[in-house]
Amino acid sequence: MKVFGKLLLTGAVAAGISLAAAAPASAYVVCNKDGDCWHSDVRVRVPGIRFESHPDDWYFHQKWDANRHWRDYHEGRGYYRGGVWVTL
Repeated sequence: MKVFGKLLLTGAVAAGISLAAAAPASAYVVCNKDGDCWHSDVRVRVPGIRFESHPDDWYFHQKWDANRHWRDYHEGRGYYRGGVWVTL
């Protein structure tokens, strides 16, 4: 009976790890009205300012030109405004 319990526990742990690994990560591309877009782990919300949130793979299907600018990932909570990072 001890062997069966260990086998059952091992199977449960393996199933839990598989489910955790299969869960999609939350990642977004966020854009503001100025055309600044950046990668974010959360949907950006700032009172009085509107942002568009897109799935992370949206980046690969865009034209980056004078109207839409890709900005580097920035640590911390904030957003881009006119190409400058604003920390919240």
